[in-house]
Amino acid sequence: MQILVIQTAFLGDVILATPVIEKLHRFFPSAQIDFLVRKGNESLLKNHPFIRETIIWDKKQGKWANVLKLVKRFRKDKYDYVINLQRFATSGIITAFSGGKQKVGFDKNPFSFLFDTKIPHHIAKEGEPIVHEVARNLMCIESMTDGSNQLPKLYPSEQDYNHVAELKKEAFITLAPTSVWFTKQYPKDKWVELIQSLGNRFKIYLLGAPSDKALCQEILEASGVKRIENVCGQLSLLQSAALMQHAQMNYVNDSAPLHMASAMDAPVTVIFCSTVPRFGFGPSGTKGHIVEIDHALYCRPCGLHGHRKCPEGHFKCAYEIKVEQLLRTVQ
Repeated sequence: MQILVIQTAFLGDVILATPVIEKLHRFFPSAQIDFLVRKGNESLLKNHPFIRETIIWDKKQGKWANVLKLVKRFRKDKYDYVINLQRFATSGIITAFSGGKQKVGFDKNPFSFLFDTKIPHHIAKEGEPIVHEVARNLMCIESMTDGSNQLPKLYPSEQDYNHVAELKKEAFITLAPTSVWFTKQYPKDKWVELIQSLGNRFKIYLLGAPSDKALCQEILEASGVKRIENVCGQLSLLQSAALMQHAQMNYVNDSAPLHMASAMDAPVTVIFCSTVPRFGFGPSGTKGHIVEIDHALYCRPCGLHGHRKCPEGHFKCAYEIKVEQLLRTVQ
């Protein structure tokens, strides 16, 4: 059996798709599973023992020419199942014309009318039970498998663990202060307050991409704390995951580092600012903590995704989260 899984969104979305790989392998151990990701996310799946090939789609250079190449390739490969976990149009086009014998995806995809099986993608409304994105993804293969849960999983190599071994010689926590979206990001001065409140109890590592280094350096310098190190841009994604696995706590926004920690079943505290847990993107491991404002706010949530700035101009959903709430999760 040949299976293609498609998730061409962001890093966190790829991580939340890994339970599908794990479960497919559990039920079909001899299946050949390929995974289509956008360029830049492929390193997350390096060393994955159940993926035959990670196929890369370059969305920025010759997007539609590359779509055509992928469609031609997939039609030639003759997949038994094409499972699309992406809800946007281009992935729907790839799925619809892939030549797969069975094409499965979410009903919110504009091209789902060309799929053989359409799965509802429901985001809970206020008062409804929360359905996690992992559970929604697993619904796409429920007819092939069963209704059991499966956790995300990443596979750092021995070299990845060796690379961060020196950083783990004393008790430590990690902070991932940045996010692509401003309104998902706990404010800089609140991170400084958290670091100062932690004092010298733990060594602190600031995690992020090279583009996050400047902001993390500002946080480091403003904190005045000595046992803190900015390692933005110094670790690969899997090396970061290997480090997070053994932290006393990982403090993150509602963004990819949350899902990295969950995939390592590491302790994680996620700060929800403008978004809310009922959207289904909270911790999926067994050691997750959620922190958000402890009272209702008329404008929250202000959308399913973040914004470049607070639409109301006050950003109370972030500033009214007390640092004491965060400190409780590490005690």
